Amino acid sequence: MMLLKNLFLSCQRLSTLLIFSSLLTFARTQTLDPNFKEPITNVTASVGREAVLSCVVQNLGQYKVAWLRIDTQTILTIASHVITKNHRIGVSHSEHRTWFLHIREVRPTDRGGYMCQINTDPMKSQTGVLDVVVPPDIIDNETSTDIIVRENSNVTLRCSARGSPTPNITWRREDGNEISRGNDEKAIAVYGTNFTITKVNRLHMGSYLCIATNGVPPSVSKRIVLIVHFSPMVSVQNQLVGAREGQSMTLECLSEAFPKSINYWTKDKSEIIAQDGRYEPVLVENAYRVHMRLVIRSVSASDFGTYKCVSRNSLGDTDGSIKLYQITSDNAIDHSDNTKHKSKLRKNTSNNLIEGKRDILKEQDLKLRGRKDTLDGDEDYDDDSSATNKNCNILCVILSFALVYCFHHHPQLQIFHPA
Repeated sequence: MMLLKNLFLSCQRLSTLLIFSSLLTFARTQTLDPNFKEPITNVTASVGREAVLSCVVQNLGQYKVAWLRIDTQTILTIASHVITKNHRIGVSHSEHRTWFLHIREVRPTDRGGYMCQINTDPMKSQTGVLDVVVPPDIIDNETSTDIIVRENSNVTLRCSARGSPTPNITWRREDGNEISRGNDEKAIAVYGTNFTITKVNRLHMGSYLCIATNGVPPSVSKRIVLIVHFSPMVSVQNQLVGAREGQSMTLECLSEAFPKSINYWTKDKSEIIAQDGRYEPVLVENAYRVHMRLVIRSVSASDFGTYKCVSRNSLGDTDGSIKLYQITSDNAIDHSDNTKHKSKLRKNTSNNLIEGKRDILKEQDLKLRGRKDTLDGDEDYDDDSSATNKNCNILCVILSFALVYCFHHHPQLQIFHPA
C-alpha cells in the first residue's frame, strides 16, 4: 500500500509540472510581439495579368494585418476584409501567417509600392514594389505611312512605339533582302526610330517593316511601303536581228518605269502594231519592270525594217530600236553557186568549135588521169571517182573524136557558131 501511495503522489506531481509548463509557455507566447519573418518579394507582372504580393508574419496573435497603397495612402484590406471599392483587389491568407494581396487585370496605373502593416503600438510595416510591364505598341500618328518620292531625292522613314520597358525599333525589308542606305552601306537590319536613305533609287522601292520589341511578348510591327517615281528606261539586248522569210521571229525589249507605263510596238512610220494574225505583242510585268516581246508568226518581205518598243508614263517616254533584216535562204546560196558553175562552162567554149572541142578533150583527158588543172585562171571542176562517171567520161571522148572527124570531112559545117 505504501508503494502505491508513493507512486500516486509521483504521478500527481508530474502532471502538475506539465500543466504549469504549458501555462508558462502560453503566457510567454502571449507576451511576444508579432513581427515579420521575411521581407516582401518585389513582383513584376504583365498588363492584363494577375499580380500577387505576399507578407509573412509570426506571433500575430490577436493583432491584424492590413495592406495599403503607399503613393495614395489608401487602405486596401484589413485582415480578411477588402476595404477599397476596387473590384480588382482581393486578399487571402495561409493559417494567418502568410497574407496575400491579389491585384487582378493589372494596369499600368497599379505600378508602385504596397505596404503590409501590423496594428501593434507602435505600428509595424514593410513594403514591396509592383512593376507592371507593357508589351510594345506602335504610335500611329508618330509613324510614317506609305511614302512616294522621286528618284535621287532623300527620304526618312519614322517609327515610334510605347511600352514598358521602352521598346527598341528595328527596320527590315519585308522581302528579306539587304537594306541599302544610299552610301554603299548595306545591312540586313537598321536600328533606331528614324531611318534615312540618301539619293533613293528604284532598287529601294518595296515594303519595309518597323519592328518594336522590349522583351515583353508579343512584338509588334508596321508595314511601310516606299514608292519611287522615275521616268521610263528601255534596254534592248539585240538591236540587229536577222530572219528568213517564213520563219517565226520574236523581238524583245526590257522596260523600267513607275508609275506604271504604257508599252507598245511601232514599225517604220510610227504605226502602232496591234495584235492580229501575224503579230502578237506580249507584256510580262514584274513590279516596275516590263518584258516586252513582239512575236512575228511568219516573216514576210514586208516585215523587214525597223521596229521600236515604246514606254511612256506621266514623267516621260522613251523607246528602243530593233532592225529586222533578211537572211538569204540556203537554196538561194546553192543557186548562186550553180550559176557560177554554169558561167565557167560558157567561158570555156570559144567561137571556133574545133578549138573548143580540143579544150574539152584536154580537160577530159586530165580528169581521166586524176589530175587538176586551171583553165583561164579559174579552178577546174571536181572529179568524181565513181565507176559511173568514168564510163561517162570515156563515152564523151569517143563522141568528141567523132565530131572532129565530121568537121574535117564536111567543111560546110564549120560555119556553125555555138550559142
